[in-house]
Amino acid sequence: MQEKESFSHFNEQGRARMVDVSDKQISKRVAAAQTTVTMKATTLIAIKEGKIHKGDVLAVAQVAGIMAAKKTSDWIPMCHPLALTGVDISFSDNGDNQLYIKATVKITGLTGVEMEALTAVSAAALTVYDMCKALEKEMIIGPTQLISKSGGKNGDFQRETIN
Repeated sequence: MQEKESFSHFNEQGRARMVDVSDKQISKRVAAAQTTVTMKATTLIAIKEGKIHKGDVLAVAQVAGIMAAKKTSDWIPMCHPLALTGVDISFSDNGDNQLYIKATVKITGLTGVEMEALTAVSAAALTVYDMCKALEKEMIIGPTQLISKSGGKNGDFQRETIN
């Protein structure tokens, strides 16, 4: 096990702190995350045909995802507030019972945007659930996963398999 001093998220007293990124180089950083919402085929059809009584599920989930990405530091205690330069939420499905939600987040800055991408897909999925729960309470959210990142000192990451 590593000593606490080797982790940048601990201060000299061993207590949690937000990492100081002021000495990092500004660079272009991109992260993408994905989650899945599994539901009955009839629920997915209702979403795609715009028959959910609360409104356009995908439009509202898209806005929720973008808003969540912008507010990630309000949810995750050690995340830095960031001035994101782009957030894109997209949807696809397996033609049966799974809705896939993908978020791509971009910044030119001092720190990465993995948490913003993960937060975006999580909020979008929760919005889908909220808007469709009157029709179906058995929906399952997940897995939620980082699928790629680029930029920063830790280099690039690409998940080998995604939906």
